[in-house]
Amino acid sequence: QLQASGGGLVQAGGSLRLSCAVSGRTYNKYGMGWFRQALGKEREFVAAITWSGSDTLYSDSVKGRFTISRDNAKNTVYLQMNSLKPEDTAVYYCAAGGNPWSTELHATNDKYSYWGQGTLVTVSS
Repeated sequence: QLQASGGGLVQAGGSLRLSCAVSGRTYNKYGMGWFRQALGKEREFVAAITWSGSDTLYSDSVKGRFTISRDNAKNTVYLQMNSLKPEDTAVYYCAAGGNPWSTELHATNDKYSYWGQGTLVTVSS
């Protein structure tokens, strides 16, 4: 089970840190990703991290502003979001997937088998 939290209302230029706590399964061997879905739009990739945390991948729209990280001892994945913009407003989802112990990073929905519920981030202008 994946449980995302940390969403809320923030002004443009502000910061939020999302957390994704995992339980009930050994997710530490999987890559993790964050996706988001704005109202009326398709779900889009935000960031991904390998099982070890050694490699990361970002969408162009968040690169340089967002940072994905993980603490396998705490079974938690984070998304630090800085310099937030109104266009970052969306429901954010965390997901786990790919082959166990893989060093590949994935930016598409179909590579992730396990999804958490979303957490809403609203950025006001």
